[in-house]
Amino acid sequence: MSCRRHTMELHLPEGHRRALEAHCRRTGESASHVLRAALSDYLDLEHHTLWQLSTSTAVVEGVSQGCLRVGELARHGDFGLGTFDHLDGEGVLLEGECWQARADGSLSRAPDEELTPFFVVTHFHSDQQHQFEQVTSWADLCNRLDALRPSDNLFMAIRVRGMLDRIEVRTVSAVETGTELEAAAAVQTVFDHHNLSGTLVGFWSPSYVSSLNIPGYHFHFLSDDRHCGGHVLENGAVKAGQLTVDLHLESELRVALPQTRDFLEADLSRDPSEALARAEAKSF
Repeated sequence: MSCRRHTMELHLPEGHRRALEAHCRRTGESASHVLRAALSDYLDLEHHTLWQLSTSTAVVEGVSQGCLRVGELARHGDFGLGTFDHLDGEGVLLEGECWQARADGSLSRAPDEELTPFFVVTHFHSDQQHQFEQVTSWADLCNRLDALRPSDNLFMAIRVRGMLDRIEVRTVSAVETGTELEAAAAVQTVFDHHNLSGTLVGFWSPSYVSSLNIPGYHFHFLSDDRHCGGHVLENGAVKAGQLTVDLHLESELRVALPQTRDFLEADLSRDPSEALARAEAKSF
């Protein structure tokens, strides 16, 4: 999978240019974002759309059988996160390449034919860019991101890049069919990395979608040298001197539901919030 970008030269009338610059100063949006959004509206193209396979409740209840090939994700986005067949590692989709971080600490490109039971993706374009200085913890990072979110009711894709003084990530091992997420995460492997350059790929989701997605912040990490990655633990260590943060607002959600027997016969009626919170935490 690859992500192609093309550069075009655009000549704007002076009045259009001044209006564009004033809008960018007022909103913090980049000129390229405004122009892409305007062109997408004019051409009736998809933009600011979050595409999701399956639901968080299904994963919590142990519906982990893969139902979509990794190669199909490119149709829906070039940026995202998820997992693989029977929770065999953590998935990171960045710049159109899908990576699989396993519990043994290995990281490799996920083959196109690899199956996934849950993935969230988008076509990432930075609407806003910010610099964070001296990030001291997971809570500090989340608090600063909270100040940038325009609403508690919209989704947001988040890309965080830079040199991490320290970051804790986890991966889980493949489990048997029907193993609930909390049980799988209870035997997670935690890696404590220091002085590592990389990217946090993540999303913020509203609390009202807890039965569909993971509410709040959800990040996976991918090192620049492509040697390691994993799920960034809530309440785990996140420290950095400087980070570049890009935000992409999402106003449309599309969910593809599996047609597997496991999904069709699963009891998805209970509230998964507490189980999700425990599974996302550093320890049990």
